[in-house]
Amino acid sequence: MELPRKLMLALFWAFVLNEFFQIQHVYGATVSYDSRAIVIDGKRRVLVSGSIHYPRSTPEMWPDIIQKSKDGGLDVIETYVFWNIHEPVQNQYNFEGRFDLVKFIKTVQQAGLYAHLRIGPYACAEWNYGGFPVWLHLIPGIQFRTDNGPFKTEMERFTRKIVDMMKDEKLFASQGGPIILSQIENEYGNVAGPYGEAGKQYVKWAASMAVGLDTGVPWVMCQQADAPDPVINTCNGFYCDGFKANSPSKPTMWTENWSGWFLSFGGRVPYRPTEDLAFSVARFYQRGGTFQNYYMYHGGTNFGRTTGGPFIATSYDYDAPIDEYGLLREPKWGFLKEVHKAIKLCEAALINAEPAYTKLGSAQEAHVYSAGSGTCAAFLANIDTHSDATVTFRGTSYHLPAWSVSILPDCTNVVLNTAKISSQTTSMQMKLHSTLAGSRSMKIAGIEMVSPNWTWQQEPIGVWGSKGFSKSGLLEQITTTADSSDYLWYTTSVQVDDNEVFLKDGTQPILNVKTLGHDLHVFINEQYAGSQTGSSSQSGFTLKMPIALKSGMNDIALLSMTVGLQNYGSFFDTWGAGITGPVILKGLNGGDKNLSSQQWTYQIGLKGEQLKYYTGESTATATWTSGADLPKKQPMIWYKTAFDAPDGNDPIALNLLGMGKGVAWVNGQSIGRYWPAYIAPASGCTDSCDYRGAYSSGKCQTNCGQPSQKLYHVPRSWVQPTGNVLVLFEEMGGDPTQISFMTRSVKSLCAHVSETHLPPVDLWQLNAEIGSGGTKPKPELRLHCPSSDQLISSIKFASFGSPKGKCGSFIHGHCKTDTAMSVVEQACIGRQSCSVEVSIDKFGDPCTGTTKSLAVEASCS
Repeated sequence: MELPRKLMLALFWAFVLNEFFQIQHVYGATVSYDSRAIVIDGKRRVLVSGSIHYPRSTPEMWPDIIQKSKDGGLDVIETYVFWNIHEPVQNQYNFEGRFDLVKFIKTVQQAGLYAHLRIGPYACAEWNYGGFPVWLHLIPGIQFRTDNGPFKTEMERFTRKIVDMMKDEKLFASQGGPIILSQIENEYGNVAGPYGEAGKQYVKWAASMAVGLDTGVPWVMCQQADAPDPVINTCNGFYCDGFKANSPSKPTMWTENWSGWFLSFGGRVPYRPTEDLAFSVARFYQRGGTFQNYYMYHGGTNFGRTTGGPFIATSYDYDAPIDEYGLLREPKWGFLKEVHKAIKLCEAALINAEPAYTKLGSAQEAHVYSAGSGTCAAFLANIDTHSDATVTFRGTSYHLPAWSVSILPDCTNVVLNTAKISSQTTSMQMKLHSTLAGSRSMKIAGIEMVSPNWTWQQEPIGVWGSKGFSKSGLLEQITTTADSSDYLWYTTSVQVDDNEVFLKDGTQPILNVKTLGHDLHVFINEQYAGSQTGSSSQSGFTLKMPIALKSGMNDIALLSMTVGLQNYGSFFDTWGAGITGPVILKGLNGGDKNLSSQQWTYQIGLKGEQLKYYTGESTATATWTSGADLPKKQPMIWYKTAFDAPDGNDPIALNLLGMGKGVAWVNGQSIGRYWPAYIAPASGCTDSCDYRGAYSSGKCQTNCGQPSQKLYHVPRSWVQPTGNVLVLFEEMGGDPTQISFMTRSVKSLCAHVSETHLPPVDLWQLNAEIGSGGTKPKPELRLHCPSSDQLISSIKFASFGSPKGKCGSFIHGHCKTDTAMSVVEQACIGRQSCSVEVSIDKFGDPCTGTTKSLAVEASCS
């Protein structure tokens, strides 16, 4: 039977493309650079990159997150390599599960994207100890990140280990893999000063060592103005448009464009306006950049004890285009996608020309790339922080909103302005679910729920096991525990004579404890006496607390806790943690009593950690108590219950409001530290944030007066439909019956587009037809459901005229048509995505002489 001609052609081209990619895989690509750009197989490239850290999500999430990154217009996925998770014990490696670096890079490759491997191996990244394993600190004579033999030996060994792994799997571009760039060290230039000449020698050594590993791809050093050739120095920050490499032979690269900022326990929730982020991107390419990376594009979650800081929260959402749960953050994701399209329309000009600068006004300027043969691209910027401007460029008038860039891929037509967002927004919701298995009913937030059957265990106070040990004086915590646990018990005793005045007059002696932090609980004679907490802005604190002592011998047990080890700063590895003293008891007849140098007994960690209570299993040494007398608001309690997973595929969150501080596990997997009792300051937030003007981490914040974090991501792959086990260790005291499981989903899709908005970038036909008077495309309102298996099921609101409000609260204005709802429903209902032209041709003109807009709110199912 003869095959149809079209099918034969399709098979032929499929064969040709398959052979092409097979050849590429076998023979690899040549990656180099010149003064303008990264060069791949002899061609300069304009590249857009985004950071995704493999341990901050799960292997089950990786394909979806990476595909969404590609759909958003990225070319490259960037990740750090985290030494401490891969080598938790010296010469014992872990590359399984979330730590499967090879699988992550191969997932990037399967999506058809490039990779940038930031080996470091110092990462910073708000990661515990900056990514260094604590055993490294215990090597005799070692000094981190300087010209120190023991450190350089270990750093080279691990770096070589990672490079060899990538080579073995043929993952460098020179071997046919996706890795086109590698990074050695990280932001060392920011902290190098105190290291002096030894630091300068270390930089030279690190660069030489890395280049000598012969990866076949360029190496970079970010924030390193003295990066030796051939290593490329790159920029990190909220803005890098003024950055230039340290050699005219190197391209201008931006390895971290901060899409938001990290969240600290006790802090407000920071965010960065989309318009400002888009402005920073456009300005960078406008002024000669050709490689830009978002930090983060997907932030994810600090599972387990991976947070650094200290006091970095479990959520690492970072206000990224893809949120912590793997869902699109709109309009940030959608508008940046349009920005990337506009930049790529300029690529031919950007890679073949140097920018020509023209001043257009007091705060307005143009950069033009003219490559000959009619290839021309221009960027018009207004960097005024308050006032819009109208400028004349090449004989044509252009309106430039304040703090914005207009992109003209043909030097004539504006296809995008960074201040004019027409992309859809989304209204997110957290739905409460009756998923905790149990037997009695109760109401949470007015909704009838099922309260679970909880069981519990009491964590012993002070020394609890045979591994307790005694020493004279106070021990530094990190060196003592090697960071095997957040917890270290310091216990001692004090004798109180019968004649002490405070025993008779009702006063209490004062306990003073100086500690490097980060948190401290006090127990007197096994009774909880109180706590004190530090903050991310402190290097320690002094606890001052009245305590109740009795006549005779009194036991004092101090539980010192770390909340992630320091990850940044010169000599950060020497800063230490725990109780350094003095520990003084004031108010005694004989004056102050210094307890610092007396005998102290130490216990590393918790009994429940050693016996693995977090698995939820009952053993001969770990029996769980049940009954009606569930302890609430009591410290040092382990709680356990069973739960069923919420139906569907929406991401899951555990709402821990009502608990104090501790750690949570689901089916033995740590979802991280929780601390809903730590409340953000009551002031410093605004309902809206002006995107105009330089952004800083404290500029735009929400969540004042609320827990810094109450919702904790539980990956779907960690749960099964039924029979799941939740275990909590509560330090301070909480009520576990108040917690609940929730799912995160899109409540509504919204868009509000004016008839004066620019059309979507892909509607522009930048060719001779427009240049010779062809029809200019018109603005469109576009909606798309977040999942490919969803369809637009209803239109909640539609108005063409002068609608007002925002997503979820649109209202009609004084001017409106009667046809908007029917037109939008006809275009959108039953479709995964839809577009509607915003014009009077489509809707009629309800108010002549007035600029009109279309506002729509829809839902998907």
